[in-house]
Amino acid sequence: MSRAPWWRGARGEWYVVAQFGLFALVAFGPRTWPGWPRIPDAFGARVASIALLAAGFLLMLAGILRLGSKITALPLPVEEAKLHTGGPYRIVRHPMYAGAILMAFGWALLSGGLLTLGYAAILFAFFDLKTRREEKWLCEKFSGYAAYRKRVRKLIPFIY
Repeated sequence: MSRAPWWRGARGEWYVVAQFGLFALVAFGPRTWPGWPRIPDAFGARVASIALLAAGFLLMLAGILRLGSKITALPLPVEEAKLHTGGPYRIVRHPMYAGAILMAFGWALLSGGLLTLGYAAILFAFFDLKTRREEKWLCEKFSGYAAYRKRVRKLIPFIY
């Protein structure tokens, strides 16, 4: 069976394109507007930024390692995928997205840019939107996903 071309987005390819664009914006976009204040470079902000960066990296890495060769950036699960509910998936349904969000907010604090903080918020909203589509496919593929979804938070461990 032949697949539709990637640009038609049948497996969620446009989500991935947008995702990488947002990653680039967080990492390389303008930090603030001229004349706007910056996030204060206080010791507490630096400690929080490093904690967020480290926690995000570890959460993302744990999700990647748990999925192994079945990992995909696309929201459509691969054919041979299985439902993971252990490891990082016990505390959040989408640990790689959650890790990226934590890292984006950590980077915003570290870089001191109010615009970067806004980009991180947009990334959070984007991943919330992407997971809605992804979870429809996951519910279709896995009979136990609806129950799992009731037990475990989506993007922010123990909160949301």
